[in-house]
Amino acid sequence: MAQHTEWMDRGIHRSYWVYILASKPQGTLYIGVTNDILGRVENHRLGRGSVFTRKYSVTTLVYFEAFGDVALAIQREKTLKRYVRDWKINLIEQENPLWCDLYPELKIRFG
Repeated sequence: MAQHTEWMDRGIHRSYWVYILASKPQGTLYIGVTNDILGRVENHRLGRGSVFTRKYSVTTLVYFEAFGDVALAIQREKTLKRYVRDWKINLIEQENPLWCDLYPELKIRFG
């Protein structure tokens, strides 16, 4: 988890976030982009996010990347969405092998 903490330290002043939510480890995945990761994830958790996340209970933040440029963030989101599922799972497991919910730590650090 130290690697992910380093990501968070580097991204603290960034404005745009690409994130992956999961319903459970290796479950249903959702990829999104936002300029307010805490608010957006909270909305997903409260059922005010996308219809997809509400329908499939995709509320656990398992991966994120921070960007200073909205165009780069949107491009990264599109790239991740094009990747096959196994590649996405591998990406998550490289940073978060236990599929821990990263939202509480983000809330403490940035909230």
